[in-house]
Amino acid sequence: MMRAWRRGLIAAALTLALAGLALLSLNRREASVPGTNPAQSTPALIERGAYLARAGNCMGCHTERGGLPYAGGRPIPTPFGTVFASNLTPDRQHGLGDWSADDFWRALHHGRSRDGRLLSPAFPYSNYTLLTREDSNALYVFLRSLAPVAQANLPHELRWPYGTQLAQAVWRALYFRPAVFQPEPRQDAVWNRGAYLVQGLGHCNACHAPRNALGATPGATDFSGGMLDELGWYAPSLHDAGEAGVAGWSAAELREWLKTGSNRHASALGPMAEVVLGSTQHLNEADLAAMGRYLQALPQRAAPRSRPAAPPDQALRELGGKLYEQHCASCHGEQGQGVAGIYPALAGNRVVTMSNSSNLLRVILRGGFAPATTEKPRPFGMPPSPASSANASWPPSPASCAAAGATRLAMSASSM
Repeated sequence: MMRAWRRGLIAAALTLALAGLALLSLNRREASVPGTNPAQSTPALIERGAYLARAGNCMGCHTERGGLPYAGGRPIPTPFGTVFASNLTPDRQHGLGDWSADDFWRALHHGRSRDGRLLSPAFPYSNYTLLTREDSNALYVFLRSLAPVAQANLPHELRWPYGTQLAQAVWRALYFRPAVFQPEPRQDAVWNRGAYLVQGLGHCNACHAPRNALGATPGATDFSGGMLDELGWYAPSLHDAGEAGVAGWSAAELREWLKTGSNRHASALGPMAEVVLGSTQHLNEADLAAMGRYLQALPQRAAPRSRPAAPPDQALRELGGKLYEQHCASCHGEQGQGVAGIYPALAGNRVVTMSNSSNLLRVILRGGFAPATTEKPRPFGMPPSPASSANASWPPSPASCAAAGATRLAMSASSM
């Protein structure tokens, strides 16, 4: 009995030792990767970096509401606590002032800070690792061209042990391997450019993918939908025509949606409105076409459907009909047909018919506002319900819908 116990203890010790060695091996400090004259800043390289920063919507996270651009401080809620975005300006004490191009590349490609500290995967380095060194250099040169802002970084507020370096190391060992994007030889250059933008810089599956108990996604090519619990929104599946799949849209319709945030099929609301506002509306036509080509080529598969709920009783249906007539029909039509270009149709609307009703409830209670873009500067918006706004008049007038949408998104634009 004693010998068996000793053998078990020795086996456990050896297992732990091997696991520790594997962990150290997988998280060893990566060597610098020489760049192509990364320190030679030129106006063209700065302009390219500014464009890439827009494509990645870097300012969207790294700018606090009402704060200075790229100075950090914006809270990012996660299931494990709050992460605060860092200062990306060239301030020497708080920002990237003492960072080299190699340091910056290591952060994007390896998820490791200048001092060797492992970064939280809330910073989507699982996607950014796909960036080329040339694009990393351009981003670095652009950020170095900004005015420095002496704003201190806020410490993350993560529950123990999730904020520890050991926890970060374990996460990386389980779910992360550095890898630059490799073009798919069976696809053309347009498709591959779209894949590079969507999988890497755009980090689309950071929202549009499910996450496991430790916050990891299945991979950069999975867009099967994910619940953003801390924000109260659901990022629908891009593989499912019943959710957010766009394989059935025309190229022009998809371009319109990415450029303006709305088309005859859908409007971008919530976090996606911010993406259009700060990122996709600024893409050039070639990149819009490439992103559209890739998204439309995604394999389409229906998401698993939950068992249908029992149909509501007649009294509940009648009550719902009365509420719709009082509060919704004046804009969306008696049959939910909407008004083309103004009020979206509710009949057949995917937000209404999806099995996950989080977005529908969110819009009813809190309102919904498409982004105010260059091509559509005054979108109509859905004001919050009277329960969420004590001074709201209901039903809202067409003018108030337009004014509410424009005002809300103008406020968002000024703070980004």
